[in-house]
Amino acid sequence: MTDAEIEQENAAIAKAYKDLLKVSYRTLTDDDKKLIRKAFDVAVEAHSEQRRKSGEAYIFHPIAVARLVAKEIGLDATCIAAALLHDVVEDNPNYTIEDIENLFGKTVAVIVEGLTKISSMQKDMEDVSLQAENFRKMLLTLNDDVRVIIIKIADRLHNMQTMDSMRPDKQIKIASETLYIYAPLAHRIGLYNIKTELEDLGLKYTEPEVYFDILNKIKESKEEQDEYIREFNELIETSLDKEGLHYTIKGRPKSIFSIRRKMMKQGVSFDEVYDKFAVRIIYKSDTANEKFLAWKIYSIVTDHFRPNPIRLRDWISSPKSTGYEALHITVMGPKGRWVEVQIRSERMNEIAEKGYAAHYKYKQGDTKEDSLDTWVAKLQEALESNETNAVDFVEQFKLNLYSKEIFVFTPKGDLKSLPKDATPLDFAFNIHTEVGMRTRGAKVNGKLVPLSYKLNSGDQVDILTSDSSKPNANWLDYATTAKARGKIKSALKEDKKSIGEDGKEILRRKLKQLKIDLNEKSVNELVHFFKLKTSLDLFYRIGIGAIDNTMLKSYASSRSNALVSFFKNKITRRANVSKEELEKEEVTSKYDLLVFGAEEEKLDYKLSNCCNPIPGDQVFGFISVNEGIKVHKKNCPNAVSLQSNYAYRIIQAKWIDSSQQAYSAQLILSGIDNIGIVNDITKIISSNMHVNIKSISFKTNDGLFSGKLNVIVKNNSMLNKLVTNLKKINGIDKVSRV
Repeated sequence: MTDAEIEQENAAIAKAYKDLLKVSYRTLTDDDKKLIRKAFDVAVEAHSEQRRKSGEAYIFHPIAVARLVAKEIGLDATCIAAALLHDVVEDNPNYTIEDIENLFGKTVAVIVEGLTKISSMQKDMEDVSLQAENFRKMLLTLNDDVRVIIIKIADRLHNMQTMDSMRPDKQIKIASETLYIYAPLAHRIGLYNIKTELEDLGLKYTEPEVYFDILNKIKESKEEQDEYIREFNELIETSLDKEGLHYTIKGRPKSIFSIRRKMMKQGVSFDEVYDKFAVRIIYKSDTANEKFLAWKIYSIVTDHFRPNPIRLRDWISSPKSTGYEALHITVMGPKGRWVEVQIRSERMNEIAEKGYAAHYKYKQGDTKEDSLDTWVAKLQEALESNETNAVDFVEQFKLNLYSKEIFVFTPKGDLKSLPKDATPLDFAFNIHTEVGMRTRGAKVNGKLVPLSYKLNSGDQVDILTSDSSKPNANWLDYATTAKARGKIKSALKEDKKSIGEDGKEILRRKLKQLKIDLNEKSVNELVHFFKLKTSLDLFYRIGIGAIDNTMLKSYASSRSNALVSFFKNKITRRANVSKEELEKEEVTSKYDLLVFGAEEEKLDYKLSNCCNPIPGDQVFGFISVNEGIKVHKKNCPNAVSLQSNYAYRIIQAKWIDSSQQAYSAQLILSGIDNIGIVNDITKIISSNMHVNIKSISFKTNDGLFSGKLNVIVKNNSMLNKLVTNLKKINGIDKVSRV
């Protein structure tokens, strides 16, 4: 570079720095400016040798990130300094976290360290599971400081804005990761403007033709949109002015990404998407009159335009968990078009655009608990769930991030926010883990409902608990939130361990009768003999009675024949299996059976070649013409076309752990009617561990007794044991299975 070019670049850097101070959303004190200046000087020096792919000096990137943090997110001087320094430790070996702490203090150092951790994780992020694992680790940095995540989102936004000079494969990788991880996070933190831009830029690089096609169509319809807003405005401004309101009316085009999502979801073209923009009415108000004025404007708008009653969203009485407040109504506007009208005060608008930062601004001096702390606490709970599979974790977490909220009441009238489609179980765990664990049933609006019942906004939920209740495997089908699912899974794991401990003692006794000692060698042989994966699987199956005496006898006889050498070889081979293979087996060992339909039947099937599902994958069955049931992964390239064109041939399917599966069986009882016979029958069933009654009916006729029992059991041996015990009851003549 020539001297003139260097001088020009230095002038541009100085200008960018001055602009940064001007655009700050907060009022910067002299101390703030000194801190930012010091951070700027360190960043300039640390990155002096670096250039970006585009050729410009690297320092423009940290300044741009700091600008986003200052202007778009509105964070304070500490965060602006941390944003300027976010790549210093990673890119320049002369600086350590200790240096940053000595120069700028503990808070800045903690944030910079968190950002450095995330960057070092992202070096090898090629596949989805690694991406998911990273996401999980990234969220764990919230332990340090939530601002780490916020600055990381700003860093990602600037990278997305300046990605043109990168290789196409790199662009697609970064854009996919943005759509997968960063956009949902920005949404959850309440940074709606940034979320929208991240989604649009993500689409620009993953599906450029679609992106530019919609972009051009939006530009073409801009004039028509402005005209429409003018027409809408003219119809209501006289009434608004008459009330002495100070307001502005703006049109806001929906994002390219959301228009694309609507086109896909509804199967329509761009022209057929009816609400391509929203009208926003922003009014001036003091805090005391905010709510009153919002409803006054609502009343004026609905005097002029017919509202759609099922499209009213009142986020003023019950703000979203991000702090978002507004009234949303959909009305039939001019030319017979549905238009979404958003009514917000200037304060609400600022919170909607800046998220938590504006929330802090308006919270100053307020002693109430800050909802950011609540949010971080909720997030931490989700992270602490003992989920081992990171992809599951991300999918579950994203489900909670993007889900629409519903608001339900406790019996005392407190309001709780839950994701859409939440069930009473989610509500129970939301109140407290202990309440969730001891749930026996639930009442919604005073009526008993099943635990799978989907809650609706406005429901009053009362959880019935019992000290003897504990989670069972079915609960995983009912719970939707990350917290509930995580706690249920760890409880089931504990349950399996305690049954396994009992099973170990039973096995010790039974082997003693067969003159075999229970030791590491015999346990290994048994695990292989029954084709299991771990000793816990073995003890658990003994505990629930899935492995009975006959099966153990056949193992004992196999010991004395030539198979012994085969076992020895197998065990030796087993010892040489790599740790990675064992871990891989551990993942698939939980899913050894594929079942179909709501009744979870075992049917013949073939795994499809197009996506090669493996145990544990989310799958569905497709009834083909010549080859019976073909099993596809849910994200198979052919899934969308199969599900849209042949929906009637799709059958529900899932991998399960056969040891956890429960079967229903019907028993017919007959005999002589005795006083107390029903009590004796129910006592026998309840004392038979692991047997649940689904339905029960008895009738007597001239001294004869007959009954029907529908029970849920884990295996045949449990059922046989139950039948034997029922036959012992005085008066029971016959017990048969239908």
